[in-house]
Amino acid sequence: MRWLKTYPREIQVFLLASLLNAAGGSLMWPLVTLFVYQELGRPMQDAGLVVLLQSLGGIIGQLLGGALYHRLGVRRLIVGSLLLNGLFLFTLPAVSSHFSLFMGAMVFIGLFNSMSMPAIQAFIGFRFADRRGELFNIVYVANNIGVALGTALCGVLADISYYLSFVINGISCVGFAIFFFVYLGKIGTADPSQIDDNNPGRPKSAPGERTGWLLRQVRVYLFMGIATMFLWLGNSIWNTGVSPHIVSSGLLISYYSLLWTLNGVLIFAGQPFVNLVRRLFARTAQAQMTASAVFYLLGYMVILTYPGYPAFVIAMVLTTFGEMLISPAIPSFVSERTGAYAPFYLGVAGGIGAVGRVIGPYVMGVFYDQGGLMPVTWVAVAAAILSLLFYMVHSAAQRHPAQLQPRQ
Repeated sequence: MRWLKTYPREIQVFLLASLLNAAGGSLMWPLVTLFVYQELGRPMQDAGLVVLLQSLGGIIGQLLGGALYHRLGVRRLIVGSLLLNGLFLFTLPAVSSHFSLFMGAMVFIGLFNSMSMPAIQAFIGFRFADRRGELFNIVYVANNIGVALGTALCGVLADISYYLSFVINGISCVGFAIFFFVYLGKIGTADPSQIDDNNPGRPKSAPGERTGWLLRQVRVYLFMGIATMFLWLGNSIWNTGVSPHIVSSGLLISYYSLLWTLNGVLIFAGQPFVNLVRRLFARTAQAQMTASAVFYLLGYMVILTYPGYPAFVIAMVLTTFGEMLISPAIPSFVSERTGAYAPFYLGVAGGIGAVGRVIGPYVMGVFYDQGGLMPVTWVAVAAAILSLLFYMVHSAAQRHPAQLQPRQ
């Protein structure tokens, strides 16, 4: 961990808090489907409906989080959304006996969890502007360490009680809210160079433009958002293609979990290779998005060529490199290009991209039921090609970037 010592203590504390929150969050999401199916005794169709509703709540949360950043201020938005998320997590044990209430609670959990995401990303971009690209990548790595810890513990906790996982997730969420309440109280604002003396929670350049004017700047977000939507749609191949194929082939489900273990290991061990790709081929955020789509496409092509377990391993390596490139590139690009409007565009782009996560499992499920893994792989390849094309269009559009200076 020597690299961590090169950062100021403020960043070290932030990374530790982010890691712990990610660990708490990952205690729950792998268990939702099993909880509905096994603990509540509902059919898998109902389990899928719960995940769908939570994802829809997440899309709305992304949009609201970006739109409310300057209206509420970073402190109230982040702390408030995290506290409300924790509150609904604490209610899950009480409402789980009433399935309609449980579904409603899951919608609000998706909503409030996602509301904090564009705000936290914008905070990093404002607060650490001189190192934002580097910091987005480090936060991504720290969060994945947390996810690895959380997913390792969630099975143990679920053996004791599903409700224990939900409660501990709620505790971690409230703890993260308390951290931000204290942390932002000490530093005063997310962008210390633009403090509004009458309202220290907001930048002086807080946008006064109408939402319609911001949405018309399509070059900033639309092509990137559509490309990301196709990227996440294609990535559904793992849960709704590879997973059932492994089981139907007579292999243990542990073979599937090993692929995600490989994913977690590569996110740490593969950093030197990804940094080399950035230095040699993808110096800008736009180039990193395009390179990410290329890696995803190569991974799916491997599965298409040889649909066996060795191909799944190679494909996971390639798509993980794609994930490592795309995850920090989008918030870095938006923060750099849109300035004070970053929260709004982070929410809009994130909401468009999240549509792929919502419709992906259904689309892949339809094709898998019709013909197994191969049709699903063709869909993933087509989605990766479309993603690549839209990222290229987005990159070309940045040759004449939109002017987003606040109007006087």
